[in-house]
Amino acid sequence: MTDVLILGGTGWLSGRIARRMLLDGATVMCLARGGRPSPDGASLVLADRDDPEAYSAVAGRDWDHVIDVSSHAGHVAAAVAALGDRAGRWTYVSSVSVYSDDEATDADETAAVHPPAEPGDEYDYGAEKVAAENVVRTLGDRALIVRPGLIVGSGDPSDRFGYWAAAFLRAVDGPVLVPRAEGRSVQVIDVDDLSEFIATASATGVINAVGDRHPLAEVLSSMQHSTGHGGETVVADDDWLVANGVQHWAGERSLPLWLPAEMTGFMTRSHARYRAAGGSLRPLDETIATVVADERERGVDRERRAGLRRDDELELLQRLG
Repeated sequence: MTDVLILGGTGWLSGRIARRMLLDGATVMCLARGGRPSPDGASLVLADRDDPEAYSAVAGRDWDHVIDVSSHAGHVAAAVAALGDRAGRWTYVSSVSVYSDDEATDADETAAVHPPAEPGDEYDYGAEKVAAENVVRTLGDRALIVRPGLIVGSGDPSDRFGYWAAAFLRAVDGPVLVPRAEGRSVQVIDVDDLSEFIATASATGVINAVGDRHPLAEVLSSMQHSTGHGGETVVADDDWLVANGVQHWAGERSLPLWLPAEMTGFMTRSHARYRAAGGSLRPLDETIATVVADERERGVDRERRAGLRRDDELELLQRLG
């Protein structure tokens, strides 16, 4: 029986990884601060990773597989120091945000990355992930570093991909504001495909866990069709959106999936290594259907971490006139 330690295990992605490994008969222990339960069948150790003694309860045994999703390099370094010598395999979930070049298309895992974060630096997600990767690399051929792109699926706490399902659903037969899509691409990976890969892969090294490349216009059209939206889409140019206070990509008053025109490489990365390592990708329409159903269940008018509120969208549409 495989003994697995997940540093996390109660969040969106890490919880799915835990459940997937339990299906294979692994014994799974999660180490987390609490506030959310561990998946049924997994044990939970409560610990704050800012505490120097965070790993004392799990450091005295051998682990077949340790999985870490942290975006704080200090947490990763402390975990490797406490547990690395007794881990048969170590998987670190990083991000394509480590890459410093967002213009080159079809870039693979050898592309340049940001300088690593140093202690005392102002927090920067990409730099923290780079520094964490560097620590994990010290484990040599026992380590797998997975660099996902945009992770999507039911329950997505980022609200980015699901925004478009909600936008079309709430509009019913009314208009929906969309960015100009020409020349823009979307790459997403379903959370269940990613957790399957992390739970079952035997590969080591660095792997981009990203989906197939799709034109943004095609993705929006598929989302519109899946929701049954009967209204029109109204296209706004980049300069107009920026001038009217709409943000790219994420956050309040944003249009998710819309990126600056010069970021041609951010969602066009190579997934050749992922495919070669056995990584699967379900059809995008299947993921979209799941997301649409999830948005219906969770409520299309709920508070979101990304996107436009409907009243803001209607105001912008009126201005665009």
